[in-house]
Amino acid sequence: MKPSRIGTRGSALALWQANFVAERLKQVAGIECEIVRIRTSGDHLQTAAVAKPLAEYGAENISKGIFIKELEDALLTGSVDLAVHSMKDVPTETPAGLAFPAITQREDPRDCLISRGGRTMKTLPYGARVGTSSLRRQAQLRHRRPDLEIAELRGNVDTRIKKLESGEFDAIVLAMAGVNRLGFAGKITQVLEEDMMLPAVGQGALGIETRAGDAEAKNIAAELDHAETRACVTAERALLRKLQGGCQIPLGALAHVHGGVLHLEAAVFSPRGSEHVQSSEEGSVSEASAIGERLGAALLEAGADNILRMAGRSIGQGS
Repeated sequence: MKPSRIGTRGSALALWQANFVAERLKQVAGIECEIVRIRTSGDHLQTAAVAKPLAEYGAENISKGIFIKELEDALLTGSVDLAVHSMKDVPTETPAGLAFPAITQREDPRDCLISRGGRTMKTLPYGARVGTSSLRRQAQLRHRRPDLEIAELRGNVDTRIKKLESGEFDAIVLAMAGVNRLGFAGKITQVLEEDMMLPAVGQGALGIETRAGDAEAKNIAAELDHAETRACVTAERALLRKLQGGCQIPLGALAHVHGGVLHLEAAVFSPRGSEHVQSSEEGSVSEASAIGERLGAALLEAGADNILRMAGRSIGQGS
């Protein structure tokens, strides 16, 4: 069997993820892989000389997958055989000619707080400066602590931690999956449980994308598919699709499976955190997509459509 070329972004976290997949494929299928670094539009935005909130680049651009488009182009042209993505960056619609034969077992999907002085959400002082680039996190922080100064934070995980340690921020919020994968778990001040901050759709899960017609690559990748994670991510993404949102809408969602029952919790927040609607759905793992659609419909009926329109106006005007 020929070696497989894995396309990936060049950040430390993306390279960790690609090398993790390469090592697992070698273990389970005896496949040797070559890592191919590809710079994406999202990478250019992350390192732009003048940073502005990611959401201000437009929901349409975000929803088209600015962090993965060039990787998908490389797949379609045959430059790589597999691409590894964080599922939270993947649009709900997969381009024609591509497929996701594997979603790997999920890392911890929760967010975490890293602060100076060991402060927690409860003990951060009034007006503390907290950094995050995520509209979802900003809204939930403002919902819990409207006194905080929420500031834009861009860059890779290690860059964000360095900005905290240099004194630019009192605290920052990051995904635990990335923090754990890069060996920074010892810096975590507080794990933000889902009743405090719901994570992004697909957070902590990796997707392996291939050309739809490449049976060999699909079979190789499928060795790493994790059925429970796929069901949870499928439900969360069906919810996001129902809400017609990209990765920058103020939506938090998380699915769990217990005893064959899939439970999905989600909430939509206004950008300032002053309004939100929250609900849950559950059912058989086999109906994961339908669970997500039902919950999306319930949230819209409860007023999520008004909040999402408010979020769209806020992004357009600069929040």
